[in-house]
Amino acid sequence: MPHASNGGVSIRYEVDEGRSAGDEAVVFCGDVGLGAWQFGWQHAALAGPHTTITPETRGVGRSDAPPGPYSVEALAGDLEAVCAAEGIRNAHLVGYGLGGMVALAYGLGSTRPASLTLVGTPPAGDAYNPAGVWADPSDPEAVRGSLTGLLSERFRREHADALSRIVEWRLAEDADRETFEAHRAAVEGFDAADRLHEATLPTLVVHGGEDAVCPRSAGETLAEGLPRGEFHAVEGARHLVGVEASAEVNDLLVGWLAEHATDPDA
Repeated sequence: MPHASNGGVSIRYEVDEGRSAGDEAVVFCGDVGLGAWQFGWQHAALAGPHTTITPETRGVGRSDAPPGPYSVEALAGDLEAVCAAEGIRNAHLVGYGLGGMVALAYGLGSTRPASLTLVGTPPAGDAYNPAGVWADPSDPEAVRGSLTGLLSERFRREHADALSRIVEWRLAEDADRETFEAHRAAVEGFDAADRLHEATLPTLVVHGGEDAVCPRSAGETLAEGLPRGEFHAVEGARHLVGVEASAEVNDLLVGWLAEHATDPDA
């Protein structure tokens, strides 16, 4: 599997070649301590029409786990290393929570990003509760219990099989406590509120209407502050809106990329 290096830190990622132009790709940016499983629903909808790249955030999976604390800027540097390694000139970034903060920072500091989709993301870290996302993967009961706050009661009631699979994936792929604390530090040090006017990329802000990790109001504030921000709430969904409302979120993403991809045949 390919790796990219950022200052001696090796970042492991997967590439699925699609029909989009060779220098254009959708790049997923992960949330606090979560494994690549979190983008399985969106990957299934986008891979094929688009080249997709799924990095494992530093500290997660088979990427290096240098001692923390981490910063959003360092994580954005990891993204740059991955995109540079693959020769991507037009990156459509899809970020969840911390990954949305990283995507926004990368968009502010590089010409490589072509569009942003920010899911459950605030303009500053003080509006985000990372403890609501992570659960110790050595404790199956803690992992299962954490899904109460991340997924709506209706989804948990109607999709018991999916819930069990998510628990299995989290136990196998999520980060340990040391990495979680390093990710938490990145969240706490993030504040782009005064720079939103500089982020001129087209940006889709997607938020679960009942998100308890990052309040809907934070997503609304983010979209309002972005010159080309568009806000879309999914009513009744919690933080993992791309999981429990995957059909709606995927439709949004497909339409968004059709509008903003630079390859007219994508």
